[in-house]
Parts: sequence; C-alpha cells; structure tokens
Amino acid sequence: MPTSNPFSLDGKVALITGGGRGIGAGIARSMAEAGASVALVARTKEQVDAVADEINRSGGHAIALPADLTDISGLDDVVARTVAELGGVDVVVNNAGGGDSWRPILDESAPLLEESFHFNVSVPVELVRRAVPHLLERPGSSVINIVSFAIQTPSRGHLSYDASKGALHYATQSMAASLGPRIRVNSINPGVIETEAMKAVTAGSPGALEQITARIGLRRLGTPEDIGRAAVFLASPAASYVTGVAINIDGGGLGDPKPRIPDL
Repeated sequence: MPTSNPFSLDGKVALITGGGRGIGAGIARSMAEAGASVALVARTKEQVDAVADEINRSGGHAIALPADLTDISGLDDVVARTVAELGGVDVVVNNAGGGDSWRPILDESAPLLEESFHFNVSVPVELVRRAVPHLLERPGSSVINIVSFAIQTPSRGHLSYDASKGALHYATQSMAASLGPRIRVNSINPGVIETEAMKAVTAGSPGALEQITARIGLRRLGTPEDIGRAAVFLASPAASYVTGVAINIDGGGLGDPKPRIPDL
C-alpha cells in the first residue's frame, strides 16, 4: 500500500494574504501543520509578525511580509520576496478582502463600488498573474480564493461587497479555465466564522451570536481552522482532480429563523 499522505503539504510553499488574523491566520496555521512553509502578507506588521512567530515556535516555517495589498505596484515585491526566502511558490491563497460595509442603495456610488472591486477582485487577480510564472515551475500548484457565503444570500444594503465577492467567484472559475491543466484554481465560501471581526460586528447586539448560531445547521459558529483545513485539502495532492470548484464551509448554512421541528 502507498505510504505517502495525500493530504500532506510537505515541501510546498504557500503565499497567504490577510494572514495576520482571523481566517487568514487559521489557514496559515493549518497549512504549516500540514508541512508547508508559509509567507504571510498583511498591512499590519505586528499581526503578521505575531502569527509567523507562533508558527515558528510550534516547529513550522513562516515568514512575515508586511505590505499594503491595495497598492498593486507592490505585488511583484511580495512574490519576489516569497520566492527568494522560501525557494518558490506552490499555493496562492487570496484571503485578504474588504469593503464589508452596509449602506442604503441610494448611498452607493461608483467610487464605493470601484473601491470594493479593486480590493476584492483586481488585487487577487493581479497577485495570481504575478505568481503564475513561479507556479508553473512547481507541479501540483494551485490558487485558492476566499469568497463568501454572502454571494448565496444577498442582503439589503450590502451591494458593493456582495457584487465584488460574486465577481471573485466567477473570476475563480475563469482562472481555472485559463490556468488549467497545470494550475488548479478553487474557492471557499466561509459561513459565519468566529473571528474578532465577527465579534465586533455583533458586540452591540445582545444575543445576536446566539440567534445566528441557532440558525446554523450544525448549531455552532465556524472557526478559522475549519476554513484552514478545507484550504489544506484544496492545496494538497488529495485534490489533484479538483479545479473550478467553490466549497461551502458554512455549517449547513443559515436555515429557518423559526424552525417548526425541534432538533433531534
């Protein structure tokens, strides 16, 4: 029987944006535990330094690359530093995103839409374009885009974010078609994940987290590591026949707020 672990990331290098906290940090930890060397990119130096230090103390291999990803002119340097310090790039994880603001549709504007599309679509696509020459050098390379369950449950007052994340969903499929067969491209739609950002959103609404949890199929919030483990699968040889796919990691989604039938 074969002894190699198809879920292992030994020898692989992962470039992870938004790696200083929340989902990005969870992906970084999970990939490092699976054997990958990880390059963590985020605007706040203290955050990426802290996550990289934690991974290195745990026996993994991580480097911190503080950078403002919205400045596309700096993306070449991010890729070049990853290659120089870790020897190449096997996996690009586009986790960083923004513009998750709520506003009445009459307060939307072209500049606000363009700001959201820049961060959530243009930056991931441009980072992948710059990484492609290096990904082509590594058999089994892949791209993972972190999208959102919001594309399946559009909400009033969430137009810029929903539209830009929807665009990233379709950009993922287009990249999969364009970069196959040598580079796989997939996406993850996280559900309600227990991050500091989520806690901040619900802090002013007593009982809000409990109400949300009661609607989730598995009756709990997701963790950054739940997303991280899905990312490990998509980056690993176990997913060698998977491309152009969006995986929902959402605990069964948000069901009826007033279920008629009690839990078993």
